[in-house]
Amino acid sequence: MNAAVNYKIGNEKLVKVLEGASSHLRGLLDRQGRPDGALRIAVVGGGCSGLQYKMDLVDGPRDRDILVPSNGVNVVIDPKSALFVSGSELDFSDDLQQGGFKVSNPNAVVTCSCGESFAA
Repeated sequence: MNAAVNYKIGNEKLVKVLEGASSHLRGLLDRQGRPDGALRIAVVGGGCSGLQYKMDLVDGPRDRDILVPSNGVNVVIDPKSALFVSGSELDFSDDLQQGGFKVSNPNAVVTCSCGESFAA
């Protein structure tokens, strides 16, 4: 028997999805056949500045996650990662070299040129 998932609802003060990222994310989720899915953003050790973002498409939140509805899409973040991303914005770039989802993080004191790694 499936137990209910215990998660919190957050708001855009935690992470805000900009228009370019939300339309691209909706397209990806639709193509995967999970229109009610979400983008998981996690902060993990590694990268040239000490911490980096890990992003995955998921069906929904897990236990203790924070679900943030923003611009028509859902983002899920675990509580530990939420400490690092608070106030961030998620955008999308079509740039050939450094395209993809990008996080603009006001907490990052050091970032690297690739935009995927930071220190807080």
